Amino acid sequence: MPLSPLEHDRRYGELDELIRAYAGQPADDTPDTPGQALTAYLRHTWHTRPRALAVAERQAREYAENPPGRLRLRLGEFYAIPDVGLPEGEVQEWLHTLADHIRHSIEEGEVPPPAAPATNREWHARFPELGQFLGGWFSQDMPDEFEDHEAAIADYQASTDPQLVARLVGELHELLALDLDESDHALAVAELGMEVDPPAPYSPSGWLAHLAHRLAQPGAEYGPPPRADRQE
Repeated sequence: MPLSPLEHDRRYGELDELIRAYAGQPADDTPDTPGQALTAYLRHTWHTRPRALAVAERQAREYAENPPGRLRLRLGEFYAIPDVGLPEGEVQEWLHTLADHIRHSIEEGEVPPPAAPATNREWHARFPELGQFLGGWFSQDMPDEFEDHEAAIADYQASTDPQLVARLVGELHELLALDLDESDHALAVAELGMEVDPPAPYSPSGWLAHLAHRLAQPGAEYGPPPRADRQE
């Protein structure tokens, strides 16, 4: 039978986080140089969950040394590594390469320097609430659901716990502190799920700054909409 969620996380949870860093990215790591996806994983994990790196190193090495055999394959009791664009025969060697780079980073204390996110996975890992906000309220369906951008913002603020709104404000300030140029701000909001243009006359960075100010102000009371009085 397939692995339970608990057993999956115990045996492969951080390996899964590591492999997901390669979504849309090439597995181009060499024994001498980590690729962009692994560098992005190391940068974010060092910053947020440094102890998880040792778990990732162990799980990647154990999987490379003990790939699932025929019985586990037949029963479904294994972690299926997503396609990373490598021939099947090269995956084990690649996992060893990842484990070696992670071990070296830990033992030598080599931490990728702070930088703007380099992959879609890193953008969403670093700015989770902003991704939820832009992808949920400013998708291509936004013009059909709301009168304008301000109506979408008001709906988010009224329907979202104030603690999450405060988290979003913090993420907006963090993104603006990256000091990106305007084209990179446009790339950032697109990576985070925004599928409509900012309202006139704002540039992407100007609208992000407006959002940070707007959402820092008290909004409508959080909770479900009030029920209308029943007419007899």
